[in-house]
Amino acid sequence: MPVSRRTFLKTAAIASGATVMPLGDAAWADWPSESVLDELRAKVGERLIAVENPLAPCLVGASGEACEARLQNLNNPFFIERQPGGYQSTGWLDAWKVEISPYAVAAESPGDIVAAVNFAREHGVRLAIKGTGHDYLGRNCAAASLLVWTHNMRAVNYHEAFRIAGADDTAPGVPAVSAQAGARWVEVYLAASANDRYVQGGGCTSVGAAGGFIQGGGYGSFSKRFGSGAGGVLEFEVVTADGQMLVANAIQNSDLFWALRGGGGGTFGVVTKVMLRTHERPDTFGILSGTITAPDDEGFKDLIEWIVAFYPDALNNPSWGEQISLKPDNSLELFMTYLDLDEATAMSVWAPLADALPEGFAVDLSAKTYPFAGMWDLDYWRDTDPGFVTTDQSPGGDPNMFWWSPNQAEVSGFTNTYESRWLPIDHFEPENARELTRVLFDASRHASPSLHTNKGLAGVPDDVMAREQETSINPLVRDAAALIILSSRRAPRYPGVPGHEPDLAKSREIAAAISEAMTILRAATPGGGAYMNEADYFEPDWQQSFYGVHYERLLEIKQRYDATNLFKVHHGVGSEF
Repeated sequence: MPVSRRTFLKTAAIASGATVMPLGDAAWADWPSESVLDELRAKVGERLIAVENPLAPCLVGASGEACEARLQNLNNPFFIERQPGGYQSTGWLDAWKVEISPYAVAAESPGDIVAAVNFAREHGVRLAIKGTGHDYLGRNCAAASLLVWTHNMRAVNYHEAFRIAGADDTAPGVPAVSAQAGARWVEVYLAASANDRYVQGGGCTSVGAAGGFIQGGGYGSFSKRFGSGAGGVLEFEVVTADGQMLVANAIQNSDLFWALRGGGGGTFGVVTKVMLRTHERPDTFGILSGTITAPDDEGFKDLIEWIVAFYPDALNNPSWGEQISLKPDNSLELFMTYLDLDEATAMSVWAPLADALPEGFAVDLSAKTYPFAGMWDLDYWRDTDPGFVTTDQSPGGDPNMFWWSPNQAEVSGFTNTYESRWLPIDHFEPENARELTRVLFDASRHASPSLHTNKGLAGVPDDVMAREQETSINPLVRDAAALIILSSRRAPRYPGVPGHEPDLAKSREIAAAISEAMTILRAATPGGGAYMNEADYFEPDWQQSFYGVHYERLLEIKQRYDATNLFKVHHGVGSEF
């Protein structure tokens, strides 16, 4: 029987008699002594390392030249990932800042992770888990913690006919890709593409394929066709709080398997490997971008009303994804992706809207279609659009690793605020369209709400929806047309580094305006939810917002596998105790 919510942790005891540090407590005055650390060193050897602050050259007394060189390297996500103390986000206004663990286990095998977990449990040491260091909410760092750093576990393999552990020998295998804990999406995509297959993951190439992204749901540009990252998981290998190495799939440890597919990263254990379903590769993908501008406020209200009517039939389907942003200057800014359409067909989808606009509206749209086989081919981009990609040229880097240049604004970014809300598809029904128009217009007077169409799963194919119903993601996403995001960050910004710090007064001004816009959207979506990986650090009623009706079951599973709350992250399941 799981313990009650009231007594969870209050009666828990660690084998040594020590207590796990509660989230938010100050750093320990007495971190484990060298003699105690020797116990861990005996298990992992030189893989127990002291963690250096990547900003050390910029601290007091360091030379300006060394500091500038380091800051230049920290503009590179792959360089950041090679630093155990490196993080893609540098902090959040009035919320969190990067905390450097004094020690890390630079894991090279599941056994190293088992040793780290056992040590933390037995000695009451806070754990932090980091693969690539992508997390807006700062859930992968903690003061005075032992860091489990999985960067070196990056093996990726293609499996022509994978069968989950415990399945009948006659069960058909499926094409799949396995990825260890530190593997990045670019490496997974390359493995799938080499076999003419596709894996549904994230758009940012340097994000980890096994960590919080996929465990929290995970959406990419083509999720309207292929679903969430969590929905594509076939099997996990995971180290739990008791130091056990488990296989979790639909047959073995199925409750844990369900929880890991959408219940949040860093909460139920340390995933050491994930097995991902692959799909038949599309023939082409494309990008439609540009603006539609109204002459005045009343015209913009009309434009929003037309988009609301246009969206369900034209865009809420497996062909389209990405963003429609509403700007305070009365324009719609479009960055849409599409699959298996030529340029003329893609433009024709928008023609009924564009042709219906009266005089005074300005339409500036263009479409470009690419072979899908070239999407993860660096040579293809060098020949076709070299400015669209940036390669890793940093010391010790791999020049074959690349990221999309538009993602540069996220590298070493300081978050002013980041808020999201799923927008139900029924809000687009004719009887609700006028009210939705009002809500979107009013919100756009304060900030720039962006409708991320691929982060709502209404309109996905039936087989995709069936898989999504087996995940622990907040079910509200299944009825969502889009995820509305309101966010602001500045990059690169480094709190504590003179001349490179965020402007906190300006940050608060921006955050206040976005909060005004989100207040309007929350009021229009009572009982609504948000995507936990891209949401407000201060999300109200976060259990309902992030997990919805699944929270009680997730908490029971948390208590079953981690009764002492060894794995604890901000707004993770059980973090309120």
